[in-house]
Amino acid sequence: MACVLLKYLLRDYTWGSFLYPMANQYLSQTQTMKQSQVLAPQLRQSLEMLQVPILELRALIEQEIQQNPTVEEDPFDKDEEAEAEPEERTEEDAEFDAKFEELARLDEEWRDYFKQTQVQHRSRDEEEARRNYFMDSLTQSQSLQEHLLEQLSLSGLEDFDRQIGEMVIGHIDDDGYMTTTLEDLAATAGFDLSHLASTLAFIQEFDPVGIGARSLQECLLTQVIRLGKEDSLEARIIEFHLDDLGAKKFHDIARAQKITVEEVQSVANFVATLEPRPGRSFSSESATYVLPEIEIGWDKEKYVVIMNDDQLPHLRISAQYRKLMGDPTTKSEVKSYIRDKIRAADFLIKSIDQRQQTIRNIAEEIIKVQKTFFDEGVSQLKPLTMAEVAAVLGIHETTVSRAIANKYMTTPQGVFEMKYFFTPGFKTRDGTSVSNKTIKDTILNLVADEDTAKPLSDQAMAKELANAGIKVARRTIAKYREELQILPSHMRKSF
Repeated sequence: MACVLLKYLLRDYTWGSFLYPMANQYLSQTQTMKQSQVLAPQLRQSLEMLQVPILELRALIEQEIQQNPTVEEDPFDKDEEAEAEPEERTEEDAEFDAKFEELARLDEEWRDYFKQTQVQHRSRDEEEARRNYFMDSLTQSQSLQEHLLEQLSLSGLEDFDRQIGEMVIGHIDDDGYMTTTLEDLAATAGFDLSHLASTLAFIQEFDPVGIGARSLQECLLTQVIRLGKEDSLEARIIEFHLDDLGAKKFHDIARAQKITVEEVQSVANFVATLEPRPGRSFSSESATYVLPEIEIGWDKEKYVVIMNDDQLPHLRISAQYRKLMGDPTTKSEVKSYIRDKIRAADFLIKSIDQRQQTIRNIAEEIIKVQKTFFDEGVSQLKPLTMAEVAAVLGIHETTVSRAIANKYMTTPQGVFEMKYFFTPGFKTRDGTSVSNKTIKDTILNLVADEDTAKPLSDQAMAKELANAGIKVARRTIAKYREELQILPSHMRKSF
């Protein structure tokens, strides 16, 4: 019976496959066809130029000037040098000449345009000097850790104690709080716990007040004690009722402390003057500087778009390489190299021109829709979508999105990011449309003017808007209120 079973098993399997069933698996190569979209390097460069703000664009252009020897910045004070004509011209040369003439025409257009803008704006040298002076005048603010270490170095501590102090300061975050417990610090660093505790207490005497706290409660108590209120009602409420104070459960606090609600309100007003983040004034976040690409000006009773083109270098093909192309003694491989570089320069200049024109067209559409905003302000901001502008200009919606990314406009109402003007909207009772930013501005005004003893609920604000002819759901009001960082009505109530 065993032999019959063995023959049956061996009928379909070799010994190798029977003993090693994975031996029949192997790797193989197969060919398949599929479609995939890959961005060409030139197209990628064009999209990048469209998306970056003007200062980054200037850096990209300067990088291209360094990489492409045929491109140079036109100083506007030199005439183009005469070009020598080659003795023999091939069909490829004729095709290139046509391309080159188109590039020269674009070069002349840029030259004329920049000459006009120079009449309206200060000279490039003067503008460059002003910008360099501004950048050189920027100072680096002192960080919180540097401020604490400076105080530690002046404290007169022994070297060993100073080392412990430096380690403690290294565990204080930018808000001014300890990021680890003293027990964990003692276990990892091998220092005595009591020594660490005394060092932290010493550092907590430093400026700013409340530094080195391990909780919000300790931070606020430290500030109250420094003010000489260690036995005050404020200290008791912070120590025992801080959570209820934050939730505005004033009646519960009043019953527990056997005081009036008005006294609790007075304590809440005092606590609001304390600093919950002592390190805030030493924030390491650097300021963001923007340069508006567009100015909305007024000319002949209408708003017009003024492009900030004086920040961009005017590119042209180097006269030296033009001569080489026309020199009959230039080797063919050299001419081929120059052709490739000039074609790259052609695409670069056209990409810049197309970028500026696209941004200008979008800005002109914004003027058409938002004219009343420029006249009267946020209350007259109209709803506008990228799809609507894309349809008018005959471009894709993603092109509009890239063109307005990180771009700013100087308007009669101030400096705004271009995407500020693209918002959804609501229909009013008379059929006109209002932007959601107008709704948010209305909510801010309602809260600013409300009776703090009877603050408006979300439903009440929805009714106020409805009375003004704007129907907005209560859930939408709640969402906008949270985006504006406005507390709910029960937490805005004062007693």
